[in-house]
Amino acid sequence: MSYELHNFINENRIVKQQKGPFSIIEHQFDKSVNSYNAQTEYFMSKMNVRRRQLLAELDGRNEIITQAGAMQWIAGNIEISSGIKSAGDFLGKMIKGAVTNESASKPHYRGKGTLMLEPTYKHLLLIDVSEFRGGITLEDGMFLACEATVEQKVVARTNLSSALLGGEGLFNLALSGHGIAALESYVPEEELIEIELVNDTLKIDGNLAVCWSSSLEFTVEKSTKSLIGSAVSGEGFVNVYRGTGKVLMCPVASTNLLQAALSK
Repeated sequence: MSYELHNFINENRIVKQQKGPFSIIEHQFDKSVNSYNAQTEYFMSKMNVRRRQLLAELDGRNEIITQAGAMQWIAGNIEISSGIKSAGDFLGKMIKGAVTNESASKPHYRGKGTLMLEPTYKHLLLIDVSEFRGGITLEDGMFLACEATVEQKVVARTNLSSALLGGEGLFNLALSGHGIAALESYVPEEELIEIELVNDTLKIDGNLAVCWSSSLEFTVEKSTKSLIGSAVSGEGFVNVYRGTGKVLMCPVASTNLLQAALSK
């Protein structure tokens, strides 16, 4: 049994980045247009608003885990399993999914062939989990896929009361071990600022950090020691990262993030 892909990569559909079993396929233009939306699609492509897809190659030895419902098509001899071992395991994953905005059941793909995920207008990041000290902690909803060698767990913020006061979530998804993870981001990788801390502190006003080393202590705190001081400074609560590790941060809040905040 064998298969061949023709007219898959061409002048309009290119491989933007490749790491491990994953490739980011980017559509330069959306050519499936008509007279009503052609102008809009043209200017979208000029402003880097393009469809992107994640491609995974399975060689019979590796295994891929994705968000539920992410698969678009499969070629080859690939088996799909739910990744759920028991009723208790399913309940635990439902709870984890509820607090991190992730799907409760993440399908596992194994075998030999090609797996293509659904297109998205978000930017895709390919991260080597082992490059982050203690693993990597993600903002909610960023996880798209990873190699099965990557371990997933839910971590709580250090001070839950200030997280509530600061309007932040209480839990985050953390990835550890070794392997490549694919993340969805509102901001392209080339705009992200990487800040490395060595027994130091980083304070950020707002949800500008997209991911950070799990070795860092992460809290939400008042910008000054007193509520009066916070009022005078014009700042309220800030995200604080302490210790040794690195943080990937957006330079400014993206339009998508601002719209999401206004819709709450």
